[in-house]
Amino acid sequence: MSYDLAVWEGERPADYKTAGRVFSDLYDRFIDTDVDHPPTERIAAYVAALLERWCDLTEDEEGTSPWSTGPLVGEASGPLIYFPMRWSMAEEASAFAASLAQSMGLVCLDPQQERLRP
Repeated sequence: MSYDLAVWEGERPADYKTAGRVFSDLYDRFIDTDVDHPPTERIAAYVAALLERWCDLTEDEEGTSPWSTGPLVGEASGPLIYFPMRWSMAEEASAFAASLAQSMGLVCLDPQQERLRP
């Protein structure tokens, strides 16, 4: 079981319902497609900052990474990253990821808790 977050570039939606629609549109355009969209500079920088805190799953020899897939940047497409974390580390990792997103001017959606973060 994993815990997922969606982070993207753009204006912060007014509420969760609006954010869900924005996320759905971005997902359809950038992830659920046969077209490869490299991550934007801001999303690539966000992923790099996450990996400064915890190593990529592909390099995790000690089992300390919270990420459920690797390489983590592989979950990014264009202005969006939708990524899973291990449930056992979700509280700490999602709090860090959400705070980092906010500090970088990105939107963070938490589908499990049905809310925008932080």
